[in-house]
Amino acid sequence: MEDIILNILSELAVGREVDDRSLVKIINAQARRDAADKRAYAKRRLLPFYQRVKRDEPQRWASWGVTPELEEKLLAVLRMKPRRTASGVATITVITKPWPCSSDCRYCPNDIRMPKSYLHGEPACERAEQTWFDPYLQVSARLTALSQMGHAIDKIELIVLGGTWSDYPREYQIWFVSELFRALNDSAIADVAANPMLADDPSALDAATCADANSQLDAGVPAYVAARRAFYRECGFPQTAEEFAAFAAEPQRAIDAGELNYNRAFARLYGASDAWVRAAQMQSAALEELVQLQHANETARHRVVGLVIETRPDAVTPDALTLIRQLGATKIQMGIQSLDQQILDSNDRGIRIERIQRAFELLRAFGFKIHAHAMVNLLGATPESDKCDYRRLVTEAPYQPDEIKLYPCALIEGTRLCHDFDNGAWVPYPEDVLMDVLAADVLATPSFCRISRMIRDFSSNDIKAGNKKPNLRQMVEQRLAVGERVREIRYREVGTGLVDVDALRMDEVRYETTNTSERFLQWVDRDMRIAGFLRLSLPHTDYLADHVDELPVRAGEAMIREVHVYGAVARLGEAGAAGSAAQHLGLGRRLVERACEIARDEGYTRINVISAVGTRGYYRGLGFEDNGLYQRRDL
Repeated sequence: MEDIILNILSELAVGREVDDRSLVKIINAQARRDAADKRAYAKRRLLPFYQRVKRDEPQRWASWGVTPELEEKLLAVLRMKPRRTASGVATITVITKPWPCSSDCRYCPNDIRMPKSYLHGEPACERAEQTWFDPYLQVSARLTALSQMGHAIDKIELIVLGGTWSDYPREYQIWFVSELFRALNDSAIADVAANPMLADDPSALDAATCADANSQLDAGVPAYVAARRAFYRECGFPQTAEEFAAFAAEPQRAIDAGELNYNRAFARLYGASDAWVRAAQMQSAALEELVQLQHANETARHRVVGLVIETRPDAVTPDALTLIRQLGATKIQMGIQSLDQQILDSNDRGIRIERIQRAFELLRAFGFKIHAHAMVNLLGATPESDKCDYRRLVTEAPYQPDEIKLYPCALIEGTRLCHDFDNGAWVPYPEDVLMDVLAADVLATPSFCRISRMIRDFSSNDIKAGNKKPNLRQMVEQRLAVGERVREIRYREVGTGLVDVDALRMDEVRYETTNTSERFLQWVDRDMRIAGFLRLSLPHTDYLADHVDELPVRAGEAMIREVHVYGAVARLGEAGAAGSAAQHLGLGRRLVERACEIARDEGYTRINVISAVGTRGYYRGLGFEDNGLYQRRDL
């Protein structure tokens, strides 16, 4: 692999670009010269090799003559999946442990190895099971992977998915988040020696990459990680995917046969497991300990710049949101699925439209970003009703989420929707019809809203009927007619591109909700590509007066709900990184100052910001002071 690195460096040194196609040619040529298996020189192995040599063999590395400028270019060539951090942060998704669900939707998967609605074959779920759903171990594994893929991991967004958050015991909620912060504060990154990509025997590569993480030796991993793994082994937890499958086989069979629902199967499987009971006794923490970990994270190497919690609209209450905010959360994901009461009832959602509206109002009043889930092709829906339903979600005053997961209903074995499919009551849309519905939804999405994704991470093997194509979003965007204006955020993000600051202007989008006046400030170029944005809420005085006993904000206080600047992630304290990437241009500070001007002109006397733990220092530098659940600045 050294020869490949040297060949790349020589190309870069004379100013030649090395794109993926060029890299493949270099790799294949070296494999032919060495008469070696080209998988041994795969791109995913090159960066860990480079990192290992730089760390463990400094003289060898020095002989390569890698200057800081050359290294920056080299890392850009070797970095895997660069879009993972193109939005400005490195994202780590973690999954909570299986838990009884307060709902039983017809389409919802019932994989007893997972929290309800998730499948053990989904990538994040597979990683969670391999680490026994332990938050510390999950963060450690993802920090290691992102680091070895060449991504900056200074700014972290934590996404907590799984069961309805507020259904879990309070002590578990606090413990789970505490362990997320602890892992980041500890910088729990495994050594490159623990990377199977560096196995000496290329013929064993496939086996190494597919092996369960928990079955590998603990060589090269931090001591606390090794100790935590040992705890779960001592408790008697399954150690391999095969053991997990055997552990859950009988209750899963009963679920699939209709003999048990998810909650009854959960009680039978986990209630009788000594290992799960023993682990549950450890999974508890006090809020005071979490506060100390949060304080340490303010200056840690890996700072939390966003924390996302998943819940249901009927679980959104003032008390629940107060605790979620104390945990450090800044964004809430919640399943809406439809705003048609008849469709909600047909799919056994068990919720009224009025409760969904109240959830939106409370989330806005508390300052959270709102990430709604919307589904098309549910039981009882039609293509036209789906289009109408989505337009209501993104345009009507009670709703208007900031971000949306938009995806089609897919039939999973073991769901009650299988009966509706078998008797013809539910039929998946033909591909052309589905494309038409989703394309119409994209075009209906306003400029302040981001469509984060269009598919679930279900394996095609798990989908009995419905869309199985992982590139659904790309297909939808290709379907859009030339010249049609797409306003949604993700389509317009500058991504990994460079930003011409002189071409940027600040654009203001105004819209009204039932309890706030919203201002969406965005930095855009001539083509309306977006380099950064801010969400400002101006709460209605009458709403605050009517709900004074349940809200943490008061009349006269505006709220900054989000500030985000795009571009390649800048490593904290690393001068010159990423050149003119958007995050280096002071765009965020200027957005904040403009928001303060608007709030002052509208008659507000103070402004709050729902800051993440890792951004508190940034906002202190802008004149904000810590004030309970938020940071506040006088206007």
